[in-house]
Amino acid sequence: MGILDRFTSIVKANINELLDKAEDPEKMVDQYLREMTESLAEVREATAGVMAEEKRCKKLVDENKAEAEKYEELARKALTAGNEADARVFLAKKQELAGRTEGLVVAYEGAKANADKMRQMHDKLVSDIEELNARKAAIKAKAAVAKTQSKVNEMTSAGDRAEGARSAFDRMEAKADEMLDRANAVAELSEKPADPTEDLAKKYAEAGATAAVDDDLARLKKEMGLE
Repeated sequence: MGILDRFTSIVKANINELLDKAEDPEKMVDQYLREMTESLAEVREATAGVMAEEKRCKKLVDENKAEAEKYEELARKALTAGNEADARVFLAKKQELAGRTEGLVVAYEGAKANADKMRQMHDKLVSDIEELNARKAAIKAKAAVAKTQSKVNEMTSAGDRAEGARSAFDRMEAKADEMLDRANAVAELSEKPADPTEDLAKKYAEAGATAAVDDDLARLKKEMGLE
């Protein structure tokens, strides 16, 4: 039956394996629940039809068996009444019914096997839906915590990168200080040392200028009669 082929995967599916393969368990749970709920309605309807077919086939088997038993009983009564010819007629009818029995039983066994499979799928779907509904909140909570943890990990990595950048700036600043100290040292070494003769020459030049002023002052005072 087509319905059996269509839902074979439902019977074989393992909910834990599906969740393990899911990249986003939250979305997977909701999606799987929707799909199973939709499938359950269809499987339930199909299961009801297959079970009805099973009952119909069983009824035909039972009716055929009852008919065969009825004609055997009539044959017994005919023999009791001394009517062998009538007994033959009844037994011939019984044999005709017996010939149908094998085909009816085969049909019933096939219908029963199909009904068993459909009931198995139906019961598994109901069980999986109940299990998922019971675990849904816990699965979503764990997924939310995992997402938060991932963000925390990202922020921690960003903090590590910032700390690395700060360390790099510290190294650059130290390098700049070293370069400045080196430049100052070079400048200091490059300065021309002072010549002591220049200081002495300046000293005596200033002394000569003072003496000239004194002589000129004395001259003016003499001319003006101030001495």
